[in-house]
Amino acid sequence: MLMGAALLLFAGSGATMDRSDGAATPQDAAAIQHVMDVYHHAVATHDGQAVSALFLDRGGNLVSVLSGKAFAVARTKNASIQKVRITSAQDFAKFVASTTSSLDPRHTDVRITSDGTVASVYFHFDFVIDGKVENHGDETWQLVKTADGWRIVAITYSSNPGTA
Repeated sequence: MLMGAALLLFAGSGATMDRSDGAATPQDAAAIQHVMDVYHHAVATHDGQAVSALFLDRGGNLVSVLSGKAFAVARTKNASIQKVRITSAQDFAKFVASTTSSLDPRHTDVRITSDGTVASVYFHFDFVIDGKVENHGDETWQLVKTADGWRIVAITYSSNPGTA
């Protein structure tokens, strides 16, 4: 009898812990794509405040990782260069607002996964400044769904400076 109750309890808890297959609902996918569209527009129009608003209240991190080739080249120019660089979303927003250069972050091959509470977005990017690809690679965003909608927690990207 006790064993049967334990099995029922275990079986019941397994049902409540059912994992998502990772596919975002159409509504979440559209809402996350909207965040990406707002990000692109904010960067392109130099709206640092709008960039900041896409992140959680305490901001977030941007983690840039030089590819092996880019790191080797950078090391020949500066032996103290770091492979991994962490900056804040606020620093990026300040850059966006203060630069006079034309900015165009391009995203392709976008893949969104989510369980409705947390999400990740993975895509290829080209960061175009004044009409020239200045950096390219793969990028991933981690997002959470707040009471006010989806917010970015962190952005991590591979860094390959120069033309694609």
